[in-house]
Amino acid sequence: MPLERFELTLRDGTAVIVRPLIPEDRESLAEAYRRLSPEARYHRFWTHTGEVVGEKMLDQVLAQDPEKHVTWTVLDPSREFPPIGGASWWRDPENPTQAELSAIVLDDDHGRGVGTLLLAILWLTAFRAGIQTLVGYVQVENRQAASWMRDCGAQGKWDGYKLIFRWDLENLELLPETRAAAELAEWLAKLSPEIPITPPT
Repeated sequence: MPLERFELTLRDGTAVIVRPLIPEDRESLAEAYRRLSPEARYHRFWTHTGEVVGEKMLDQVLAQDPEKHVTWTVLDPSREFPPIGGASWWRDPENPTQAELSAIVLDDDHGRGVGTLLLAILWLTAFRAGIQTLVGYVQVENRQAASWMRDCGAQGKWDGYKLIFRWDLENLELLPETRAAAELAEWLAKLSPEIPITPPT
């Protein structure tokens, strides 16, 4: 299967490359993890970790399977260290029409639309794999992530421990009238012809 790769422009005019992770990204992935703030690592992994990511986790993230798990990254080629964000979906083995979303954007690149672009990519690749619902889990105190998910149209609820957000991938009309949702809809419209329902062969 050929590698899908897109040259796109963020809302601030930054030219970026968006593509799936490949095995050769292993060192860059470990370095991106090291560059996260302790707070960002805690909100992403729900535990206090050091700056060194485990080899098992690297193996899991890099093990691409278009039917079960994909991870995409956004790269700024003008930088000495190009990665600025990444996101994955993981199919639920007990409910194959559902997948868990996880995303991270480097601390200095928040608020630039990187996460919304990645959400659009995950939306389309998950839908192509037959997934109907993307699910995101957020700690109650992580207000920034919760607000972004709501603004992007996810329906949320609290289960007594964490916030659970869900996107219905078949119903774009559920998107609210927010800047993030409008940007998401624009990316979906732009990228849907490039990420067709039938994967490339």
